[in-house]
Amino acid sequence: MNRLTLPESLKITKNYSNGSFITTDKRFDNISPVDGEKLSEVCEADRALVDATVKAAKEALNGPWGKTTVEERADYLFKVANIIERRYDEFIAAEVLDTGRPVHQAKALDVYRGMHNLRTFAEIFKHEYTTTECYESNLPDGSRLLNITRRNPLGVVVSISPWNLPLLSATWKAAPILMAGNTVICKPSEESPSSATLLAECFDEAGVPPGVFNVLHGFGKDSAGAFLTENPAIDAITFTGESGTGSTIMRTAAAGVKPVSFELGGKNAAIVFEDADFDAAVDGIIRSSFTNSGQVCLCSERVFVQRSIFDKFVQAITEKTEQLKVGWPEDDQVYMGPLVSKGHREKVLSYMKLAVEEGATVHTGGIVPEFGDGRDRGAYVRPTIWTGLSDDARCMQEEIFGPVTHLSPFDTEEEVIARANNTNYGLAGVIWTTNLSRAHRVAPQINAGIVWVNHWFARDLRTPFGGNKLSGVGREGGRHSMEFYSNLSNISIRI
Repeated sequence: MNRLTLPESLKITKNYSNGSFITTDKRFDNISPVDGEKLSEVCEADRALVDATVKAAKEALNGPWGKTTVEERADYLFKVANIIERRYDEFIAAEVLDTGRPVHQAKALDVYRGMHNLRTFAEIFKHEYTTTECYESNLPDGSRLLNITRRNPLGVVVSISPWNLPLLSATWKAAPILMAGNTVICKPSEESPSSATLLAECFDEAGVPPGVFNVLHGFGKDSAGAFLTENPAIDAITFTGESGTGSTIMRTAAAGVKPVSFELGGKNAAIVFEDADFDAAVDGIIRSSFTNSGQVCLCSERVFVQRSIFDKFVQAITEKTEQLKVGWPEDDQVYMGPLVSKGHREKVLSYMKLAVEEGATVHTGGIVPEFGDGRDRGAYVRPTIWTGLSDDARCMQEEIFGPVTHLSPFDTEEEVIARANNTNYGLAGVIWTTNLSRAHRVAPQINAGIVWVNHWFARDLRTPFGGNKLSGVGREGGRHSMEFYSNLSNISIRI
């Protein structure tokens, strides 16, 4: 098994501002969650660099970028996607080493979706962005009015992305921002900074004008995150991450009446009806609970199984979960790597302890595995299945964001719909049933931004994506991204 190494250009992971790669004296270490080794030193942006970057991004709007057509912007994104494809192995290494995700998952999800995001939004905007509404009306004096609706850029948009899916999240935000004619400043998570600077290298090689695409590294409070959201010259904020952080950013944005788009946490429910394809449902719940070590905001942390098949389901999913291989991300047989950091593992382990205190029965997992090698310095934990908790237990109400799931029995549709909606979150839901009428009946009653039936995670990028309640504000995807990242204006002409 060949271990991956970080590209040489990332050993000192730089900021990218106004077309230049910039080092700073203040740095922090990027630590591997796989074996605890130091991967790189990351240059932290100070307030002066943040302010200079915002200024450059604003000037770029009035420079060459402001004069580009939507077709020219699409050509830039296609170039960037092609460069990512050429540097595919480097992006795989950056994603895997930062997050600990298995290589096969990074290949199937992260890098593929990164390229796909750029190409898809380029195509969507090429065909729809310049389309305008036009209304003609007659006035009493016999003249006519021609009213034309135009889309204009918002301006400088700050994009703050999470650590769990770094490249996917960065491109999901940057592609529509740029296609709408805005400039963007990306602030990746301090836990997974590598692919953002690698992406900046691709934008630089593609010849995107200085100040259009920028990357600044740092933390939240008293660092790059706060400096960006507090800067009065920015025009909008898009954020994916924890709900509490989103609330803090919203309060900051409110002072300047900045538009915000937030995709936040989830405490997602999955429902397995007795008529479901049993084996498919077991495999599907394992996937929706433990993919990326449960570190996906869309994962199922609460699973409701109809009582007639409950015991059989618990036994089957426990047996299959115990067979999941946890280990080196480069191993093709590994299903699950480590959590993103030891700090995050401590949080997850504290919930595992709390679950037992709250009365949970642990069917499998709940422990830190021992390997006898470098992985013991990593951030591993075994995938965990619980039963026995009440719906109002903290572990059933608070997002854990780890490889844990709880199974509860239910009897009727009405009961399970109410229980699934008994949460302050509203991001995603999953339904497993072979009854088409039941699927159509239940899915609209789940209070979530997206509900999957008999599958999980796949979706069309043209559809709206976002959450309700504590899970977020606004929708992105397809024309919904186009609308958020644009200002509409009306030109009224008297004829």
